[in-house]
Amino acid sequence: MDATVQCCVAGGGPAGVMVGYLLARAGIRTLILEKHKDFLRDFRGDTVHASTLEVIYELGLLDEFLKRPHQELREIRGRIGGVEVRLADLTHLPTHCRFIALMPQWDFLNFLTEQGKKFPAFQLLMEAEVTSLIEKDGRIAGLEADTEQGRLKVKADLVIAADGRNSNVRKLAGLEVEDLGAPIDVLWMRISKEAGDPRQVLGYFNRGRVLVMLDRGDYWQCAFLILKGQFDEIRAEGLPHFREEIAGIAPFLKDRVTDGEPASWDDVNLLSVRVDRLHRWWRPGLLCIGDSAHAMSPIGGVGINLAIQDAVAAANILAGPWKAGGITDKDLEAVQERRMFPAKATQAFQVFVHKRVLERVLGRDKPLSPPWPVRLLDRWALLRRIPARFLGLGVRPEHVRSGTVPE
Repeated sequence: MDATVQCCVAGGGPAGVMVGYLLARAGIRTLILEKHKDFLRDFRGDTVHASTLEVIYELGLLDEFLKRPHQELREIRGRIGGVEVRLADLTHLPTHCRFIALMPQWDFLNFLTEQGKKFPAFQLLMEAEVTSLIEKDGRIAGLEADTEQGRLKVKADLVIAADGRNSNVRKLAGLEVEDLGAPIDVLWMRISKEAGDPRQVLGYFNRGRVLVMLDRGDYWQCAFLILKGQFDEIRAEGLPHFREEIAGIAPFLKDRVTDGEPASWDDVNLLSVRVDRLHRWWRPGLLCIGDSAHAMSPIGGVGINLAIQDAVAAANILAGPWKAGGITDKDLEAVQERRMFPAKATQAFQVFVHKRVLERVLGRDKPLSPPWPVRLLDRWALLRRIPARFLGLGVRPEHVRSGTVPE
């Protein structure tokens, strides 16, 4: 099978679907290839930040989007030792939505693809895994993928790699990756939610353990942070001991973990955390965005936000030249120049938290108390607007400038 499009996007995650939507909206014939048969993969980021909600508002989709089941996080709280502290107040953000929406990522992606299919230039093909790049005269001119219908050969003016932290496309392109290091891994699991549970506290810190809990309505999506490579040791200690660790840091869960949650190690998923970025995000005919360009730690839940912002910037920069006659290498370079600083700044913050906070907490079985900067945040409401702005908006938030064409 052969296909010819202006843009072929490898990867149907937040970056890929958003850039595909925006380019199709601008009249650029775009094909998105997603290797899975659906978006139903549980242990992925669920945070739709205020800056992403602002993009959805600018697209005229916000009212419809917020009809989807979600929870709204307007204040970020933590429990350090036995003390609950207020860390960030998002209710003063200069956006239409002054909160972070907690929504399963598959709902977000399904919503955006449903909207994208309203544009004739938008195509999405599931179960299509990229296997090779097509190169002509030193330029990437398309790609090949395995699909249910057989081998697919796609010719394209531009290939956008949005296939995540384990990007096959960036490997095929031979792009150089800088590994910034990450001392932690994350164990993802579900724990049922009960009516008497306390209001949401995002993070629990105590006695060498860190537990992050996201409200998914009828259950908690939990992230148990460990030192990198520690999972085998935890498994060797046994599931009952692991449940005791959970109950020890979040005592209100004791009844559920005592009754057997998680039921087996099959219910505990290991996320190997990486923080890295490409030295160069592009080659002639190829552009990397999102985790393909800069893998983020789950710290702050900002990976989706950065990916969406990359997609908006790419569409803003590329749509005009594309419609005027064609994109150049300078246009691809401009995307990296626009988005490299936000990626570097965010990763620098994450590395700081890894080294100055998490490495000092994890594995040290000592009671904790809130340090003085946290006590200041808890005491002074005005100070809580600072981390709220960083988490809610990120560094250099993007706004939709790529125009639409009549349907």
